[in-house]
Amino acid sequence: MSSSLLLPAPGLAQEVRTTGRLALPLVIGHVSAGLVGFVDNIIAGHHGTATLAAVTTGTALMWLPLMVPIGTLVALAASVSHHDGAGEHARIGPLFRQALWLAAALGVAMFAFLSAAPYALAPMGIAPEIVPGARDFLLGIRWGLPAMAMFLCMRNLSEGMHWTLPTMVLGFGGLLLLAPLGYGLAFGRWGLPALGAGGLGIASAVTMWVQMLLFLAYLARARKFAALGLFARFEPPRWSQIAPLLRTGLPIGVTVLLEGGLFIATALLIARLGAVPAAAHQIAINLSAICFMVPMGLAEATTVRVGHALGRRDGAGVLRAVRAGYAIVLCTQGLGALVLALFHNQIAAIYTNDMAVAGLAGSLLVLAAIFQFPDGIQVMSAGALRGLGDTRVPMLLAAVSYWGIGMPLGAGLGLGLGYGPRGMWVGLTIGLTVASILMGLRLRYSSRRLAGLPAR
Repeated sequence: MSSSLLLPAPGLAQEVRTTGRLALPLVIGHVSAGLVGFVDNIIAGHHGTATLAAVTTGTALMWLPLMVPIGTLVALAASVSHHDGAGEHARIGPLFRQALWLAAALGVAMFAFLSAAPYALAPMGIAPEIVPGARDFLLGIRWGLPAMAMFLCMRNLSEGMHWTLPTMVLGFGGLLLLAPLGYGLAFGRWGLPALGAGGLGIASAVTMWVQMLLFLAYLARARKFAALGLFARFEPPRWSQIAPLLRTGLPIGVTVLLEGGLFIATALLIARLGAVPAAAHQIAINLSAICFMVPMGLAEATTVRVGHALGRRDGAGVLRAVRAGYAIVLCTQGLGALVLALFHNQIAAIYTNDMAVAGLAGSLLVLAAIFQFPDGIQVMSAGALRGLGDTRVPMLLAAVSYWGIGMPLGAGLGLGLGYGPRGMWVGLTIGLTVASILMGLRLRYSSRRLAGLPAR
């Protein structure tokens, strides 16, 4: 295999098409998940600026523990894809059942975290007008997190088998349920109580459970998975099978937490400045999150393609998968950056009637346009590294980039020098840029180690 990731590779066009077909339902499914936050924010923004700020703070604290299972359970997709590529299908069902135990444990841990989080709001210095709504949102949405962890496990199994349609269908199905339920519980329509931010948290929890139960029923009945015997027997937790998942997945979870935590910490610091900066930040970060769902879906598809090629002992196939992922993500990120740069003010105005909030959010979206390329490159590199089983060094690189560089710069500019949310976002951009460079260099190094890999 060539040591360069930039030289042309035979079959690259076909690999781009294959990766694109695999990624499209993933991207659509993830975008629909991002639109859940969009719906929450639209409802909250029109309910009031304080409600939107409360949902901002509550969402930040909700995502803090959720980052760990999101990243950790990605190890299941890589392992399933590897077994599939190696023809070891009998190992997939037992692995999935053990991953369900791991997901259940992570779900309980997340529930406990969000049960305690409301008591930290005031000591953290969150503006007093934000605290009651944020507390109600957290206490509502916590009930859905065990279901979300189980859903993530099922999704990674399906994606590891190159079957991504359920992610798309259930993502949009959840959106269709959340929009009316969230509106009804926030504003008190159709006989439902008017609960404001708390109502949005409850609606999100209900949606999570419905999605998980539908996915469970699908896996139990679908012919595509019948031969795997996913639910053929009950097995107690077995550390011998859970431990490898944790060894591979926990560094991924920590890496995702380090990146996501950068944005979460930024949101919590901005919430100290009051409702208007917090609400503006939430608008900008929600649009950025929706844009991020595209490279994230592509990175997950690349993880599967790299893992599948690795299972076949096909070094040239690994290289093609990496190059195809880069080619697609550069195109999608360019389009996202263009949209944010040209229509930032119009997009911000959709969320709120508060002109101060919309104006500040529009300026933050310009910065979001700038970091589309480094954000896409770093997540694509991380996805390819996961497919190669390289997760520990990327975790350290993420720590240096996000918390050694991005956060100190953002806090210094935003709070120390008084540039507010804009200064915080400059720090985010610089941290992501450093991460994209370091992750790319690590991927180049790891791919070289496969140069002598014999073809099967």
